[in-house]
Amino acid sequence: MSLRGVIYGLYARRLRAQLASGPVPRHLAIIIDGNRRWARQMGLADVSLGHQRGAEHIDDVLGWCADAGITHVTIFVASIDNLSKRAPTEIDFLMRLAERVIPERLAAPSGRWQLHLAGQLDLLPDSTARALKQAEEATRDRATGSHVTLAIGYSGRAEIASAVRSLLHEEAQAGTTAGQLARTLTDEDIARHLYTTGQPDPDLVIRTSGEQRLSDFLIWQTVRSELYFCDVYWPGFRQVDLLRALRAYSARSRRSIS
Repeated sequence: MSLRGVIYGLYARRLRAQLASGPVPRHLAIIIDGNRRWARQMGLADVSLGHQRGAEHIDDVLGWCADAGITHVTIFVASIDNLSKRAPTEIDFLMRLAERVIPERLAAPSGRWQLHLAGQLDLLPDSTARALKQAEEATRDRATGSHVTLAIGYSGRAEIASAVRSLLHEEAQAGTTAGQLARTLTDEDIARHLYTTGQPDPDLVIRTSGEQRLSDFLIWQTVRSELYFCDVYWPGFRQVDLLRALRAYSARSRRSIS
């Protein structure tokens, strides 16, 4: 092992020791950003290779999350804006990548994560939506207690609008009038109709690439979440970067209790 590898290992061990007695987020949400910039930084002529490395890297990070005791992970894969504003050739590559990598990595028989999908899958190519739904179904009976949600074709505002529409339809079918609903409506009523219903809200949100915004990601669910912005691009996100984020979360949690 190189000297650099030894130093890295010692530093990672030190970070894990610092986390040993502190709180760990039950639910971690990640905005994966910087695939194209990572490819350019690495001198790659084809930025699509950044997307490929980023997609394959999800499996690595999920393993680190499992090691840290995190049981719920939500990953922002592609927004509605991404699907509508990126070049068609780039979107086509991303969708074919999702069709291949997600079933291979997350729905393999030896996997531990139960897969959930969040977003408007009808905006995706039919083959992509079908592959993702089949992968989700393949993991449905996993009872490990580990859950990963992929937000793809996703918008937080669109999710809330969809939840309200679903609630209104449900109440109308039950014979509830608009006036009755207005008097009794609670935030829990809306939350029951979100894509993430039944899951805990994120305790911590990490965004890579140095950008410091949520970009319409889980805007209902993250009102109380801790936010952590990391300068490294997603494909270069290392285990020590995750451990640093968890250390920051632990320190903030301790301060809020004291």
